[in-house]
Amino acid sequence: MKKIHVGFLLSYDYDKLKKSIPPVYKSADRIFIAMDKELRTWSGEYFTLDPSFFEWLKDFDSENKIEIYEDDFYVPELKAIENDNREREMLSKKMGIGNWLVQVDSDEYFFNFESFVKDLRKYDKYLDNPEKKNIQIAAFLINLYKYSDDGILYVKAPTRGVMATNYPNYKVARNTRKRIVYTQNLLLHESIARTEEELLLKFENWGHNIDIKDKDAFMEKWRTTNKSNYEQREDFFYIEPEKWKHLDYAQGKTLEEIAGNMDLKAIMPSKTFIAGKNFGQWFKFLFK
Repeated sequence: MKKIHVGFLLSYDYDKLKKSIPPVYKSADRIFIAMDKELRTWSGEYFTLDPSFFEWLKDFDSENKIEIYEDDFYVPELKAIENDNREREMLSKKMGIGNWLVQVDSDEYFFNFESFVKDLRKYDKYLDNPEKKNIQIAAFLINLYKYSDDGILYVKAPTRGVMATNYPNYKVARNTRKRIVYTQNLLLHESIARTEEELLLKFENWGHNIDIKDKDAFMEKWRTTNKSNYEQREDFFYIEPEKWKHLDYAQGKTLEEIAGNMDLKAIMPSKTFIAGKNFGQWFKFLFK
């Protein structure tokens, strides 16, 4: 018990796991990959999986840390977001309550997972009787918006990403709506930085598939926004546009180059900001 267990969800964008698993591999005690046994999304659509992915996984898993967890993760009577919550809870229970239950989505890439693990270890006491003292540990996501020929547009202000919990009573995706501890850690979130075909596939099959109010208007803005005009535009989020107010641009052909060309010190929320958020969360849940 009290191990660092990391879970991933395998779905239509499974190939991205080749980029999201390596950054966490060294510091994870064990890694679990949840896969629907019929290869269905949360919306019930079937997807195909190239067997070469498992060949890559076998070659990569030099320390024999990775376990495939197959189960029935699609319930027709449930909405996509409810199937999302259900699979995440089943996966975390498989990972073992009493351990740190970290879930990283296939399109999320940790910069320094070792640092996040060090922050988790500060709260190991919460792994004792976790149901009675549910806590969540958050990092910050740099949301990528759209690739160009020589770089990427990304959301200027990072957003909170709840990445770990001690007790997986999920209410909305990874969020248990219990106390959150914020940490100074960053991830790249590929989010909607995909081809148009991939983006439309995501919108039809992810947990928020019914939350986009005007998909046509969103897609038109996404198609026509580029590095020449992004500074003249604002409000880019697909659900509540104002949540992604402004974009910025970074050059690079790979995620490593892109991250290297970002001003990460400027993007990272300050220690003062994080301390204020953590005090607010502590006080909010003090008597709950």
